[in-house]
Amino acid sequence: MSWQTYVDEHLMCDIDGHHLTCAAILGHDGSVWAQSSAFPQFKSDEVSAIMKDFDEPGSLAPTGLHVGGSKYMVIQGEPGAVIRGKKGAGGITVKKTGQALVFGIYDEPLTPGQCNMVVERLGDYLVDQGL
Repeated sequence: MSWQTYVDEHLMCDIDGHHLTCAAILGHDGSVWAQSSAFPQFKSDEVSAIMKDFDEPGSLAPTGLHVGGSKYMVIQGEPGAVIRGKKGAGGITVKKTGQALVFGIYDEPLTPGQCNMVVERLGDYLVDQGL
């Protein structure tokens, strides 16, 4: 299965009649493996900051999580595995696997829990596959 299929069929799937605003799978180096059409263009320092937070949990909390120039307030996550952020009526979930970062960005009416479920389920599957 292509990486784009994972984004299109698993991350952008229908959830009670709604879906994520956008999603992507990136390598740890920031290279884009696949993304939805609306996913923002990353700046190189943004991926570096996200990777640093996985190595040093809490490092993003003072400055916020930035993706494509948008700032998300960092909220509870799982140190070294999941970063979650909030911005207005939406937010972001980032799941780290052995080789990739899985991103999901949502807006209402989707809930944070629904976004977390979709992103983390795919991330856990990739971890199980050794990816």
